Amino acid sequence: MVRIVHIVGTGTIGEPLIGLMADNQEAFGIDEVTFHKRTPLLRERGKVNDLVSRGAHLSVDQDRWAGFEELGHAPKLEAWEAIERATVVVDCTPAGNENKEKYYRSASGVSGFLAQGSEFGFGKMYARGINDQALDREEDRFLHIVSCNTHNIAVLLKTLGFDADGTNHIVEGSFLCIRRANDISQVGKFIPSPEVGTHSKGRFGTHHARDAHHLFRTVGEDLDLFSSAIKVNSQYMHALHFEIVLDREITVEEAQERLMENPRVAVTYKRSAGEIFSFGRDHGYYGRILSQTVVPVETLTVRGGNRIVGFCFTPQDGNPMLSTVAATLWYLHPGGFGDRLEVLARYVFQEV
Repeated sequence: MVRIVHIVGTGTIGEPLIGLMADNQEAFGIDEVTFHKRTPLLRERGKVNDLVSRGAHLSVDQDRWAGFEELGHAPKLEAWEAIERATVVVDCTPAGNENKEKYYRSASGVSGFLAQGSEFGFGKMYARGINDQALDREEDRFLHIVSCNTHNIAVLLKTLGFDADGTNHIVEGSFLCIRRANDISQVGKFIPSPEVGTHSKGRFGTHHARDAHHLFRTVGEDLDLFSSAIKVNSQYMHALHFEIVLDREITVEEAQERLMENPRVAVTYKRSAGEIFSFGRDHGYYGRILSQTVVPVETLTVRGGNRIVGFCFTPQDGNPMLSTVAATLWYLHPGGFGDRLEVLARYVFQEV
């Protein structure tokens, strides 16, 4: 069996994911990495050249082939051909649902398709370490990797609200997503001052709580969650304020201990997004922390004996990236893949 991973899109998730897959082909058991770029751009020539130099093969739309050649690129595949010959297709664009109907449903030879956080309804929601047991090879040809903030909410809920045996103690949870304005790689959509969001998702507020709710529904849990969002004029990291209400009492010390014992949670004694972002730049995978959350443990407190309150930071590209790799390997290696992720273990920190 030839294992080919095809990645659609070269944006803030697609670009690092292509590099991650190409750099670790042998460890991941991947025979070939291909990627699709839609538009030939002179300012992005260096990016494409680097991805190709690391072993990934470029695919483009037939009507734009000449445009890429004019920039000096040598495309290997036409877009539809790259999809049809792939084992797994990872869509990193905001058009995942559209592409599903237009291309993916008819690509019968592909084992699995993955879409990213914005594409609600693409398939079963997934986050590494949250609902792995819900994946079903007979049913789940389409998976939806939840957003970075949804990863953060989910790991807080599972760590602080569930016992090791799966017993659920959560009464309700509320979350304020304090979002960066844009990524440091982006030149548009920056804002001059904080901008509040609306509550357009009914009883959930914003999509973050809605998606976390549906994520836990895949393992039979019906959680009462609500979220709000505000965008601030920063490019560093998303932050999250949370309040999780339990049906039992808990101490600050127990909450801190639970976080410290979870290998997917990074604790920190820093309280500045700048400091944590800098740590990722110096120690992460090309600047990315692959932990699901970074929690300044000194911000934790407990109100009324059962309300856990605190702040944390979201490693925005890192946590969905690791889940995307895990889901890809789940399709590629039905016999098991746990050891293949060890190559990334050094970027999943327990302290920042």
